[in-house]
Amino acid sequence: MRIVCLAPSITEILFALDLSDRLVGATQFSDYPPRANRLPKVGSYIRLDVEKIVALEPDLCIAVKDGNPISAIRKLEALDIPVYAVDPRNLEAVMDTLQELGQLLGVSDRSDAIVAGMQQRIEQVRQAVAGAAHRPTVFFQIGIAPIVSVGTDTFIHELIVMAGGVNLAAGDTPYPRFSKEAVIASRPEVLIITSMARKAVFEQVKREWREWEAMPAVKNDRIYLVDSNVLDRATPRLVDGLEMLARLIHPDRFMPNRFAADDQKDKDALP
Repeated sequence: MRIVCLAPSITEILFALDLSDRLVGATQFSDYPPRANRLPKVGSYIRLDVEKIVALEPDLCIAVKDGNPISAIRKLEALDIPVYAVDPRNLEAVMDTLQELGQLLGVSDRSDAIVAGMQQRIEQVRQAVAGAAHRPTVFFQIGIAPIVSVGTDTFIHELIVMAGGVNLAAGDTPYPRFSKEAVIASRPEVLIITSMARKAVFEQVKREWREWEAMPAVKNDRIYLVDSNVLDRATPRLVDGLEMLARLIHPDRFMPNRFAADDQKDKDALP
């Protein structure tokens, strides 16, 4: 079977299921694992290049309902190219999607094993933070000018709450904007900034926040720069992001080496 993945998260999931030999195309920014960079690209997941997809002669395209344009999907189906769409919008749905695709592609044993591992690690975090006497307030910054954070209907909000924190930007707006004064007034105990592809820029933002010495996150040296890919892609790596946030929000609840590969993951969070 020749498969084209229509979102970076789908590419990553199929690599996790050890199905890279079936992949013949992927969208822009499908960069994990690094081997995914070598796949022919078919546009971005919100601007699919139908001609390039057709040229790859896929037996199946796997789409996401949140992002892939329905017009492009209908064109593919009109050309007798099957499209299977998934809709993982929270961590539970990501695990359901893994098992759904595992069953669809005949590798249920692999998907079941991955999900079982994810569930075990999630439960470890839940148990560790359950006994915390205090849930620190967290401001999570993903945009610079204007300052943008994450509302309730996002993966990052879910992970902050599961990691034992309180998201100061919780609310109906998925990506709310804030003034610097509003952030300072909210007095976050933990301030987390995503590096994305602009690490140098976000390092400067981190330095600027440190000028506000009365802010609890500054006073207690709890400003962190983290890798966004393990926090906002609907893939098994969301559990890596959960463990990372739990260590940053509740460092006292996690002894060294509590999680597998702690040393590697700590490199993703730069205090």
